[in-house]
Amino acid sequence: MLIFKIADGEAWRAALTEGRYRGSADDIRDGFIHFSTAEQTRATAQKHFTGRAGLIIAAIDGSRLGPALKWEASRGGALFPHLYAALLMETVVWWRPLPLDAAGVHIMPGEVV
Repeated sequence: MLIFKIADGEAWRAALTEGRYRGSADDIRDGFIHFSTAEQTRATAQKHFTGRAGLIIAAIDGSRLGPALKWEASRGGALFPHLYAALLMETVVWWRPLPLDAAGVHIMPGEVV
């Protein structure tokens, strides 16, 4: 079960060195790391990251996150994955830059769309 995280590229690279990602300022404020399913990722990018350059998208093996991963109602009542712990880098399946097209829309990798 893959879930996805959009993150600041600089913060992500620092997390790779540390071995764990503690979340964005919004994640820290909310007390959990926000993730999306493949079907939710494009809308998440549009709602929260429109026009922001320097981002990455990461695919995480949600089955390896244990009981700290909760599925909770959010946008429109849809269930979103939330991690109530730091994200350990060994659970990351892959990550890639999340570039913008000429209109400022993020170009999702083929594995997500």
